[in-house]
Amino acid sequence: MKLESITLHRVAMPLVRPFETSFARQTTRVLLLVHVRTSEAEGWAECVAMEGPLYSSEYVEGAEHVIRSYLAPALLKATDVTAETVGPLTAFVVGHRMAKAALEAAVLDAQLRASGVSFGGYLGAVTDWVDCGVSVGISPDLDTLLDEVSGYVDEGYRRIKLKIKPGWDLIPVYAVRELIGPDMLLQVDANTAYSAADIAHLGRLDPFNLVLIEQPFVEEDIATHVALARAIETPVCLDESIVSVGVALDAIERGATSVINIKPGRVGGYLESVRIHDLCVAHEVPVWCGGMLETGVGRAANVALAALPGFILPGDTSASSRYFAEDLVEEPFVLGTGEHAGQLAVPTGPGTGVTVREDLVRDWALVAPVTLRG
Repeated sequence: MKLESITLHRVAMPLVRPFETSFARQTTRVLLLVHVRTSEAEGWAECVAMEGPLYSSEYVEGAEHVIRSYLAPALLKATDVTAETVGPLTAFVVGHRMAKAALEAAVLDAQLRASGVSFGGYLGAVTDWVDCGVSVGISPDLDTLLDEVSGYVDEGYRRIKLKIKPGWDLIPVYAVRELIGPDMLLQVDANTAYSAADIAHLGRLDPFNLVLIEQPFVEEDIATHVALARAIETPVCLDESIVSVGVALDAIERGATSVINIKPGRVGGYLESVRIHDLCVAHEVPVWCGGMLETGVGRAANVALAALPGFILPGDTSASSRYFAEDLVEEPFVLGTGEHAGQLAVPTGPGTGVTVREDLVRDWALVAPVTLRG
């Protein structure tokens, strides 16, 4: 394909409730949307970078700048662009995986719409429905936390994930386990909030029968994750540390992780996500799809990815209503009922299978869109 234009939209969407982690509290999701046009089709994607460089070194304005100044010109100059060539064409830029992933996903959406193939069909989906978990932020108090968790249980979610940090871990985990009973899937996510001095303390989570503890230490510290995995019974899962298939292999071989959270934006795109998935399947390491408060644009692609065979744990692919009163797509994601309670249907239409509401993109715009042409 020849790219005719790349348009960048910076928008702000209000969250239905504040979402707090160990590093930030959000009331609005500020995000960057990428819209590509070719002679045959158009495609949309969202960049998962946050408003500020708090979760990772990438952030919305930075991602927009690197796309405008470096990545988009390289793609617009090329005579033939496909999702498979986005990586090689942008490899001269070091890092900036979230920005690259957004461009790859937008190009892939256009490519698949032109050929009439769905994301799931292209990536290798093997199921029509995926199990859904929900991520619960740090609450101001236990009563608020338990009320929120009760609501998600009533909605049918198949797994609860609690954000934790020093001072907010053992007591809330105990309270939620008591609330949901011994059998419902429960896991915790530390977002790098702990240090090696906390290994013994984290071992006190073992009695709560957790599915896993996610990323307790900083991204670069694989060694301390190895030490933790040897010291506790709860499986250790890596998230922020896993930025490529090579790092994933290293972490698995060193015993730093027995479960991996795959986030396409964090690893540079859906093609690298599939490579990490295939590696984990070969090493019998279960994977699940993490979330970054995506709108329906990104959620559609994530649900398709979560339909691959190695995704045997519920992901953070929750319904649209978990975060937004109104989604950016005409087909918001709604939890199934009956035998599909706690699941989302994998989109089957061409590309991501969803239609962007361009009226909302305009209404929620923070700045005027920027269109780049070859």
